[in-house]
Amino acid sequence: MIKKVPIHDAAGMTLGHDLTRGAETLFRRGWVLRREDIPAALDSGKAHVYVMTDGEADVNEEDAAYRLSDAFAGAGFRRSDIKEGRIDFIAAARGVLKVNMSLLGEINAAGRVVLATRHTGTVCELDMVVAGAKIIPLYIPDAGLRTVENLCREKGPVLKLLPFVLKRAGVVVVGTEFFRGEAEEKFTELIWRKMEALGAQVIHSVIVPDDERQIADAVIDMKTRGAEIIFACGGFGVDPDDVTTEAVELAGAEIVSYGAPVMPGSSCLVAYLDGVPVLGAPTCALWNKATVMDVFLPRMLAEDRIMRDEVAALGHGGLCLSCQPCKYPLCPFCK
Repeated sequence: MIKKVPIHDAAGMTLGHDLTRGAETLFRRGWVLRREDIPAALDSGKAHVYVMTDGEADVNEEDAAYRLSDAFAGAGFRRSDIKEGRIDFIAAARGVLKVNMSLLGEINAAGRVVLATRHTGTVCELDMVVAGAKIIPLYIPDAGLRTVENLCREKGPVLKLLPFVLKRAGVVVVGTEFFRGEAEEKFTELIWRKMEALGAQVIHSVIVPDDERQIADAVIDMKTRGAEIIFACGGFGVDPDDVTTEAVELAGAEIVSYGAPVMPGSSCLVAYLDGVPVLGAPTCALWNKATVMDVFLPRMLAEDRIMRDEVAALGHGGLCLSCQPCKYPLCPFCK
């Protein structure tokens, strides 16, 4: 174990931590301080040091960081070098970050161990730092560290990286005005840009009028053509001829949610047709840089099935103020 002693009394004792002066390391952990080292030690600006003593073993911050890195993360991450007791988790591929939030809360409530992460659902680029961990303060009892490790073994990991898997999309644009050529159709270009940014592509698109049967047939045809995700665009609003939701259901899809507590983009659809995700894009995506579509799409491409209760939970932080940088840390658009 370690104990805190005045530097003047530390001669002959073994340092339990690096002793630094600014960015300079004066003495490394494990160094036995000599009487002639005391003046230099005092130059660190500290009056006390932690020294190692006999008794129950404590784990220093570096060894603890290595152990925590094994406990916290699943596949898909690299570990940084340890600096000042902190170790970072770095995305080894593009994908979506998944955080076991209940487990994260248990870990941080246990005391002495801290883990900070980006928001669950964050789109991760290669080499992005997604989390950092360390202990507070310099040492932790081995029993306390094992408690956290066992917790992660039972309920973990805390961090997962889901790589983008789906690559092929089909787009069904709904609207009699588009079908007749009375209005310019801009949804396909929008979807193409968003898919390309995530490493995927649109393989086919079609325009259909506001007719349930024709919309349903078009959705089914997209699945037959090999689309791994299907977009339904242009048919979500308050007009009585907006029948896209009914048509998707007619096609045999399971509706997870029609509407989401997110603005802009509340008029949207999440459904699954024999496992193939169907995303009803809100019309406002044409003129808003970020909408609920940007929350759902990455998860769908990573084959992370969206559940009804998750959609409901987006209401907390679901009001986008289009601020740069975002001033609201729970905003789903700024994950």
